[in-house]
Amino acid sequence: MYHFFVKQEQIGPNDGAAAAVTVTGPDVNHIRNVLRMKPGDEILVGNGADADYLCRIEQITPEHVTARILSRTESTELPSRLYLFQGLPKGDKMELIIQKAVELGVYRVIPVKTRRSVVKLDAKKEEARVRRWNAVAESAAKQSGRVLVPEVAPVMEFSEALAYAADFDVKMIPYENARGMSSARQTVEQVGCGMSVGILIGPEGGFEEAEVSAARGAGFAPISLGRRILRTETAGLAVLSILMYQLETYSDPNVTGNFAAGETLV
Repeated sequence: MYHFFVKQEQIGPNDGAAAAVTVTGPDVNHIRNVLRMKPGDEILVGNGADADYLCRIEQITPEHVTARILSRTESTELPSRLYLFQGLPKGDKMELIIQKAVELGVYRVIPVKTRRSVVKLDAKKEEARVRRWNAVAESAAKQSGRVLVPEVAPVMEFSEALAYAADFDVKMIPYENARGMSSARQTVEQVGCGMSVGILIGPEGGFEEAEVSAARGAGFAPISLGRRILRTETAGLAVLSILMYQLETYSDPNVTGNFAAGETLV
């Protein structure tokens, strides 16, 4: 089913009947001229925050699409907020990273300048890139049935990223010189429902020692992802996959037992 997003103020009562949703902007052209949908067709509409609605289209005009809400659907969001701090990669790798991170449940993606980042963006290029990255995030959110559209934040300096994560509950930095999987497992097992989690990923070439030291000083735990060195576009997605599995286990009503934060299935 096709999925669209509106602002909360576009959802409200209409004619004293069930609540209605008004879709505006580029999605109108997509619904009307690309998908060629008609009144009576059903769509999913999210408020971009905490709810999805199953709706039936009632009216289509060149300016707006009006749909009647049939029901509120179950949230697809993870029970914790995962923040991916991604060192700026070369080429179009960032788009792939954002797309897959959104599918895996990331809450926000923060592009980070590091000492080994090859990409150098002036203010104009940076603004255009961030707009493009947010469009990629929205498209991925629609495709994967997310209730909210994860934001891609403006590019941050490394020190700004560390300060941004100061109050997070759990922070980790995959690092090729970290040894052993026991510390990685201990860090991951700290993650439970309702937590904010920061994942700091280096660009091609990884982090410099001084950056790892600064991250450790800011509370980021170095972790190993195994005996193989992963590319920058793989490392963050590997961590998100692990955390998604753990958090989905916590929130799955079909899993028996009472699992508190920090407990795992054996």
